Amino acid sequence: MKIRTLKRHFVEAFKSMGRNGWMSFASISAVTVTLLLVSVFLAILLNINYIASQIEDDVQIRAYIERTEKPERYDAYKQELEKLGKVKTVEYQSKEEGLDELIESLGDEGEAFSSLKNENPLRDAFIIYTEKPQDTAAVAKEVEKFKFVNKVEYGKGTVEKLFKVTDVARNVGIVLVLGLVFTAMFLISNTIKLTIVTRRREIEIMKLVGATNGFIRWPFFIEGFALGVAGAILPIVVITVGYQAIFDIVNQKLGTVFIELLPVTPLIPQLALLMILIGGVIGVWGSLTSVRKFLKI
Repeated sequence: MKIRTLKRHFVEAFKSMGRNGWMSFASISAVTVTLLLVSVFLAILLNINYIASQIEDDVQIRAYIERTEKPERYDAYKQELEKLGKVKTVEYQSKEEGLDELIESLGDEGEAFSSLKNENPLRDAFIIYTEKPQDTAAVAKEVEKFKFVNKVEYGKGTVEKLFKVTDVARNVGIVLVLGLVFTAMFLISNTIKLTIVTRRREIEIMKLVGATNGFIRWPFFIEGFALGVAGAILPIVVITVGYQAIFDIVNQKLGTVFIELLPVTPLIPQLALLMILIGGVIGVWGSLTSVRKFLKI
């Protein structure tokens, strides 16, 4: 295709958007509303997955060592635990370190336990992380079989429920986002189709005077893409400003205590690129499928 012809297609596409201002506005509005919903739910889904991964990564098995065991045997015991299937890492924690961790986790209230340092009631322990958090219960059962282990703790019951909740949250989120994407495709493409239908007479005349199908399609291809991308701009601005504000509030007040959200970068640039891509593709698809009907005369 010659540069002059391509330039003509771009000029005609933008002139057409101007001549059909209200229909163009309706198409852009449809893209804006639906992509805003998609971007919001996608940001929520990605953060649910991120938070769930954080929680799962914190799941650990604590194997408390019998008091009668000699410290010089601990390295051998650690190696035995590391040989278990599905075990990722094994860390040794002395009872002194365990007490310090307890005091620190309780904050100001933990000072009350400082008096226990002279007569520490805790046991030395091995902290075990599995390759997959879902393997925690199975590995814990294997750890219990060792004679040097007094007790195993991993949040039995709670951990299983946690994995079920995170799996449900992820699956529901994926279904919602996919549903919104398909709804967006339907609404946007149909709105753009209405824009094209109002110009069927123009298409028929071009066809009758000898214009090729490709020559007719190109301006509509460009127009559909432009409408889709234009409709993605406002959702990108809203999600950027809104997510930055929410990120600052949540991470400043809750980040160190409960949860931490996905960093603004690269999340927002990736969402922005995805919204432009979805808007552009759906815009082109809606335009070309509509034009096709009027090329068969």
